[in-house]
Amino acid sequence: MLKRRSRSETQVVLPTNAEFPILDVLWDLGEGTVDDVVARLPARPRANYKTVQSLLRIMEDKDFVQHKTRGRAFVFVPRVTREEVRAVSAKRLLDRNFQGSYAAMLVNLLDRNDVKEEELNELEALIQRYREQKTKGGSST
Repeated sequence: MLKRRSRSETQVVLPTNAEFPILDVLWDLGEGTVDDVVARLPARPRANYKTVQSLLRIMEDKDFVQHKTRGRAFVFVPRVTREEVRAVSAKRLLDRNFQGSYAAMLVNLLDRNDVKEEELNELEALIQRYREQKTKGGSST
């Protein structure tokens, strides 16, 4: 759903900075009208109804959302999940900024941020669990 075809190749399309908050609202609600989205967007600056409506139409063209009609209102539903968007975003960041090196990306995050000891322990446990699953033939990425 995050792919668009061009004449020469398939391109991965990510939501824009303006589209992300709208998707966040729809992911939280499950579905919503333009009014629902406007009411739940951050208050500063206050979202404009027509702008949100236009963005939802653009997002529908990109297959990020779809709408159904309920009475006279359009109810928008996300067609992509948070996990799908996170995966594509992380992969793009990894490829563009770290030449595909997971280690370089992780070291950069650890060096430039105040990571708590419990988070480091959690990361170690996640890596260990991943290794165990991979050894058992479970997951490979």
